[in-house]
Amino acid sequence: MPRHEKINYVEFPSRDLAETKRFFGQAFDWTFEDYGPDYAAFSDQGLDGGFFRSDLAARTETGSALVVLYSKDLEGTLGKVEAAGGKVVKPIFSFPGGRRFHFIEPGGNELAVWSEPGA
Repeated sequence: MPRHEKINYVEFPSRDLAETKRFFGQAFDWTFEDYGPDYAAFSDQGLDGGFFRSDLAARTETGSALVVLYSKDLEGTLGKVEAAGGKVVKPIFSFPGGRRFHFIEPGGNELAVWSEPGA
């Protein structure tokens, strides 16, 4: 159930919607529901959302918010991201509270994956 005044949904641009869907399906086992040729929604991924066709992409270097996924096996997830065609732009590094890496998916968006220390 949606919670009053809490984040409920997130939308990302994608320069290549078909490749974005393929990437997230392969790397993270996400499924999509298409709403016409320019929008694909996902659900049950921690937060529901979607991707819309756009010439733009979400990158922290241009001031975009960073969406961070969680992993119990950071190295394993990094391997899946690379195998699916993601480009790692910040290799695994430590930060207070854990470790993470950043990647660009084929549609051009930057996301990150984190885990607890030692995971």
